[in-house]
Amino acid sequence: MKKTDTIFKNAIVLTMDEEMHQFARGAVAVSGEKIIAVGDEKEILSKYEAEEIIDAGGKVLMPGLVNAHTHVPMTLLRGLADDLRLDVWLMGYMMPVEREFVTPEFVRLGTQLACAELIRSGVTTFADMYYFEDDVAEATAEAGLRALCGESVMKFPAPDAESYEDSLAYTRKFIQKWKDHPLITPAVAPHAPFTCTPEILQACAALADEFDVPLHIHIAETEFEVENMRETEGIPVVPYVKKQNLFDAKVVAAHCVHIDIGEIRTLEQSGAGVAHNPSSNMKLASGFAPVQKMIDEGVNVGIGTDGTASNNDLDMFEEIRLAAFIAKGHSGDPTAVSADLALTMGTRLGAKAIHLSHQTGSLQVGLSADLILVDLNQLHNAPSFRRDPKNIYVQLVYAAKANDVTDVMVNGKFLMRERELLTLNEADLIAKAQVYAEKIDAFLLKREGSLFSKLIALGGSSEEESFEVQTKVKLAKQVDVASVLANSGIDLLYSRHYREYDVYFSFDDPTQGRLRYREDEFLDDKGEMERVRGRLTLIGQASKEEFTDDVLLSRSRYLAPATNSLRFYREYFKPQSEQVILKERRRWLIEFEDTKFYINFDKFDKPDLGNFLEIKTRTWSREDAKKKANLTSKLLDCLNLGESATITDDYIELV
Repeated sequence: MKKTDTIFKNAIVLTMDEEMHQFARGAVAVSGEKIIAVGDEKEILSKYEAEEIIDAGGKVLMPGLVNAHTHVPMTLLRGLADDLRLDVWLMGYMMPVEREFVTPEFVRLGTQLACAELIRSGVTTFADMYYFEDDVAEATAEAGLRALCGESVMKFPAPDAESYEDSLAYTRKFIQKWKDHPLITPAVAPHAPFTCTPEILQACAALADEFDVPLHIHIAETEFEVENMRETEGIPVVPYVKKQNLFDAKVVAAHCVHIDIGEIRTLEQSGAGVAHNPSSNMKLASGFAPVQKMIDEGVNVGIGTDGTASNNDLDMFEEIRLAAFIAKGHSGDPTAVSADLALTMGTRLGAKAIHLSHQTGSLQVGLSADLILVDLNQLHNAPSFRRDPKNIYVQLVYAAKANDVTDVMVNGKFLMRERELLTLNEADLIAKAQVYAEKIDAFLLKREGSLFSKLIALGGSSEEESFEVQTKVKLAKQVDVASVLANSGIDLLYSRHYREYDVYFSFDDPTQGRLRYREDEFLDDKGEMERVRGRLTLIGQASKEEFTDDVLLSRSRYLAPATNSLRFYREYFKPQSEQVILKERRRWLIEFEDTKFYINFDKFDKPDLGNFLEIKTRTWSREDAKKKANLTSKLLDCLNLGESATITDDYIELV
């Protein structure tokens, strides 16, 4: 007889393989990290002997669940800000708190807390996306779980990176460190198309392709995201990311709520996996993903919990159940996403979706010994019908609970036995988490009255580029700027003509910045008004950094649509004072030495400041800002306006 380490016997074995093999009285043999035999108990016991034989007592023995999308350190933000719009939740609470509190220590504790919860609910593999992912990986490996760990990259400054270049450099080192680890698969995680520039998406795809690791990203989560993409780029989200070469990598696309049949087929043809997040999508009112359509088209769709800040737990049994229920309720078809399909999405299909099916997701010879025991002999699951082989899946999906999981093994090592965690101390983790909760509460209470919070609460806010380069000259004589540009040889991309009405709100605390209410009247060739656009801009305090040829003006700027009256904003924000500026603006977008700049010619009506020519550009990159600062002076010289004294202040600072 062949010797092995462990044999599980007297179990209802669900392999969740392609043929959905079951063994009513089955057994599984484990040697080291791998499964070496799966089948009927008598057959296994006749061929193998083991150091330990475990009598499962008629429990279900199945693959561990695969959580295809989450943000595990966010367990420390569970219940922080609920019942809010996605933009308010994300930008008003999550991002500010993360910038204040997220450190390697925060991430490690949050990951440990999550791992304990995941193990208790039968999850053996999860796909993560967060910051300081090296610490996520360390804590996960110590806990003994398997994970796809994706380091977040976005255009905003992040807790672990001042710029996206820093994030990419961190990710490269992270991948090199963890590549080929037995439990951790490193990944690149550009957050979403709307939080990344095309250059970031392309760089992330190239990095993932270079190291042959997955790329984890949010795709088409909200209707607003999709509508904005169509408006700005003229195409839906999936074609847009394809245009950025994203599918050169092994993509894990989280959400995919608002995609059409063409986009679904693109995902299938590209080999991308999808992570469906039913609880999060419902709680944030994001919508209902076309799960059955995706599966019918051959897309590998897994199930994820998303982070606990938007769920609020990591219970995959609940998610699998909801995935089946929502598909039926939304489609009106009770046969949509059957119980066996839902459980497959939580195991084998989930592993395929995150590109780890060569390691886990089913009980097959040669795969890692990632398995769980589930006790269905419970009041909420009695009685048990067995006339149809699918009844066992029905029990697991529609009636079983996370606390029915009694034992968890990952990579041949027990992480929980008879409901006792072996690698983590729950009581200690809960106590440490509460300390963070009290600190975060104090931070938010102090911040409640801030100008930024009030702007975010209005919804629709977005952060502009981190670095703004600008210079201007006051024109002492009448200048035909249009003729100057036409004769300069500079490439003109387009021009605009506005009448602008600006009201600047100032407040007692200058560190909060200024809020600008602007009405742009778009004028046609005859000077007649075509349409009006209202916007709010929160402008942070400027910090000037000197460079060789010009001044880099770095400041935070947040935009929001102004959909209410000026009177409403006065009453809402309660400014200490306000200043009105009226001007006529002609704007040209030009390309100079392969770099785009805006050139503004401004004629002031109120106050009477005269005429100015302003050159302005923005970027998310500090290095790019330095380059553009030098080009700005060169461009001004090229225009040859005869003016030498440059001004770097904003107009409100000149009043």
